[in-house]
Amino acid sequence: MSPLALIFKEIRYRKFNFLLSLLAVVAAVALCSAFFTTSKASQTETIRLMRDMGYNLRIVHKDTDMADFWARGYSKYTLPEETAVWFSEHKNLYFTHLLATLKQRIEWQGREVILNGIATEVTPADKKKPSMIFEIEPGTAYIGYALAQINDLKKGDEIEVNGNKLTVAFALPETGNEEDIYIYTHLSDAQKIVGLEKQINEIKALDCYCRIPGVDPLTLLREQVAEKFPEVMLFQIRPIAEARQRQRAMLDGYFAWIMPIVVIACGLWIGALAMLNTRDRREEIGVLRALGYGSGKIAALFLGKAIFIGLAGSIVGYLFGTWLALQVGPTLFEATAKSIKPQTAILYWSLILTPAFAAISSFIPAMVAVSQDPADVLRQDL
Repeated sequence: MSPLALIFKEIRYRKFNFLLSLLAVVAAVALCSAFFTTSKASQTETIRLMRDMGYNLRIVHKDTDMADFWARGYSKYTLPEETAVWFSEHKNLYFTHLLATLKQRIEWQGREVILNGIATEVTPADKKKPSMIFEIEPGTAYIGYALAQINDLKKGDEIEVNGNKLTVAFALPETGNEEDIYIYTHLSDAQKIVGLEKQINEIKALDCYCRIPGVDPLTLLREQVAEKFPEVMLFQIRPIAEARQRQRAMLDGYFAWIMPIVVIACGLWIGALAMLNTRDRREEIGVLRALGYGSGKIAALFLGKAIFIGLAGSIVGYLFGTWLALQVGPTLFEATAKSIKPQTAILYWSLILTPAFAAISSFIPAMVAVSQDPADVLRQDL
């Protein structure tokens, strides 16, 4: 009888052992499939949550007094608007999400408010990403919550700021901080209102998550900035930067250890079942050896069965894991649900790696089986 026929006879005769082994493989592949199918959405959503913490890099004029900067809320020194343009066009910079702003305190409607002119957010040429902030059209304004409430302003109303007419595009929700007294305008409108044409007083950015052994990305970025613009100073909002770094490190660590544990546990499960199968079949193996079946056929029986379980488990596990990811994933990652799609590469790798892993897990039981002397086995059963 051929080894293949023996394998199928073995599966039919010992259905329970086969089903338990198949379940182990299906569980491992399904978990891997579900995990990696949703991993992109998980990573994207985590990145978005960290991005929403805000800009953590500030670029201002080097003469800025930092005590005055924090008390005032902005630098009293300005930079040419072309400074931000250079950053947006330069490649290989260690940051993303560049926002040029001009912020000034002004008198409006009998009270002091903060005018914040913002340009369209850009990213370096090699790092295209969606904007972190709303985009304001020229001639319009976004009004902070407190100012909108006090002046009963709503979308479509017209306001005048230092002789410049603006249309309210949006009344912002309450933030609970000084932004509730902001008037956001397009950068060009703010420059006109305060008489600082083509000037900005701050560039906000978000540092990229670049782990370079032995190198501090912030130091590299400062060197890049200083090389082109020695008149500017760059500093980092450390609580935001450190929170982002810890979150990313935690996510990377989770991906690094959870899957090996699942795979090893399922491999031990398969190996234990194969070992029990070998022990329970000592008499049968002895008879087969006595009938002339060589070590190669006996080993082929155990390893062939493991490979067949691996192939079948790969297909069933991939289908079940993908289905599970498509059903559950969108409820877990609502903002990035569209990125959850079947990953056929997972099936390809499963069909290659899973049978090999199952065969390795069954290798020791197979060697035990072929090493048994049929005379000793049959003598013990008399």
